[in-house]
Amino acid sequence: MANITAAMVKELRETTSAGMMDCKNALNETGGDIEAAVDWLRKKGLSKAAKKAGRVAAEGLVAVESSGHTATILEVNSETDFVARNDQFQAFAREAAKIALMGNGTVESLETAHFPGSQVTIKDRLQELIATIGENMTLRRVAKLEVSKGVIATYIHNAVSDGLGKIGVLVALESEGDVTALSTLGRQIAMHVAATSPVAVDASGVDAATLERESAILRDKNAGKPENVMQKIIESGLKSYYKEVTLLEQSFVHDPSKTVAQVLKEAESKAGKPVTLKAFVRYALGEGIEKEEAPDFAAEVAAAAGVKA
Repeated sequence: MANITAAMVKELRETTSAGMMDCKNALNETGGDIEAAVDWLRKKGLSKAAKKAGRVAAEGLVAVESSGHTATILEVNSETDFVARNDQFQAFAREAAKIALMGNGTVESLETAHFPGSQVTIKDRLQELIATIGENMTLRRVAKLEVSKGVIATYIHNAVSDGLGKIGVLVALESEGDVTALSTLGRQIAMHVAATSPVAVDASGVDAATLERESAILRDKNAGKPENVMQKIIESGLKSYYKEVTLLEQSFVHDPSKTVAQVLKEAESKAGKPVTLKAFVRYALGEGIEKEEAPDFAAEVAAAAGVKA
């Protein structure tokens, strides 16, 4: 049997963040081979992670990162908010967002990306965190925006740390204008997006299924009216809908007397050049995830005792 020293255990623990006894067992199983022990622990981590994969992960963090004319945003989930406050979890989210700057804006490409100077992938590291911390975690979604000229503003609402929080926004402004003026405008619009949650930049970006649903609601409300009248009602109703949900037509939260489109037009004088709002992304933590109901412990105990509720 190989002589497993405390220094070897320490080195493996620092490399993998696994528990001390797990590291010692891994070294014993692999004859003291550090690299083989790392693989052994990863396999063990995957096994542990699989047992937790069915648990709902709806807490966590949204992370944003920018560099030059590129910015990324991602959501990484955990089961509890307690884990979201964990330093290791936050470091993972922050580093993953930085690595995403080099990717193509998909979860698949990010999961297979390596940490700088390492053979460890994002997916590997997440599995290690699951094994170490003991909760199910998922890299749920990621997006990337780029402009050839201009700025991409980032905003985190209720930040828990630099670039990390519960709601994150990216806003891409394309322009050859003054960068300082564009950055100020972009941040204001990003704050607006965080507050109002628009569904698209303008009417052309609203998906057909949504328009069909809104039109059907208007038809139901005005059932029995002639078709020519119905068409005008639907047209008018959709115009009102666009004012509520499309970014350019919304009233600007910082000055409700103007639309976002009007604010952009006025900003061109400060920027010195035309400004185009190219795109935006808004992630709110856990949106769309069905959370499990809190267990009814009284009912569970009664059931276990064979007592009918």
